[in-house]
Amino acid sequence: MSKHEIRKTALVVGAKRVGRVVCRRLARDSINLAIAYRSSVNDAQQLEDEIGSDADLPDIETTLIQADLCDESAVENAIHQTVSRLGSLDYVVNLASDYPHAPFDTLDASAWERAMDSAKGAYLLGVHAVRHMGCSNDGPVRGHIVFFGDWAAEETPYRDYLPYLTAKSAIHFMTRCLAAEAAPLGVRVNTIAPGPTMRPPEIPQDVWDRDISAKVPLQQESSSKDIANIIAVLLQSSSITGEIIRVDSGRHIRGI
Repeated sequence: MSKHEIRKTALVVGAKRVGRVVCRRLARDSINLAIAYRSSVNDAQQLEDEIGSDADLPDIETTLIQADLCDESAVENAIHQTVSRLGSLDYVVNLASDYPHAPFDTLDASAWERAMDSAKGAYLLGVHAVRHMGCSNDGPVRGHIVFFGDWAAEETPYRDYLPYLTAKSAIHFMTRCLAAEAAPLGVRVNTIAPGPTMRPPEIPQDVWDRDISAKVPLQQESSSKDIANIIAVLLQSSSITGEIIRVDSGRHIRGI
């Protein structure tokens, strides 16, 4: 039996920062990886090289795919390329998202459209992935999709990110809608809603510690390792679907 027949394949979109941790965690589970990127080819190539040269990781197959999720033909091509290069598509993890700062006095149509690209991309990827996995894979569990939302996209919005949080709220609700549509096809759909995770390089460490980490009940940033481990569990589950799972060090219980 070939590796293609034994091993599952995940299409991971957005493989920088938290995405790198997720990819390495899935590699530990011997899951082949199609690493999709929009413009950061150097980051994607570096991650592929790291996985391929890490003696502690299984000898898995990887491939790089360029895709803009707002382009429906590019989404369909990414799914096709994943299957043609790695043999199947069993899991989709979509971390791709901008975090556009948009104070109220700057809001206009372009601010809305920019933020809504992430919801549109999740929608297109989810619909086409469900169609493929539900029709092409065998068994009672034919695939899993994991989206990324935000801890504040339910009932705890903060200021200056209205379009972004609205887009994330759309992804949260779409998770439940798509899970209902996908259930008869054997595909599970869930979303991770992280809190502040992995300090961006433009934020000084002392500012991050004082203004971000110290404001959550656990007084620590959200764990990228926890996020990756929960995704690994979700991909192996049979009865979890339509869930929004917060990994935010308790940030949501403190409110804004």
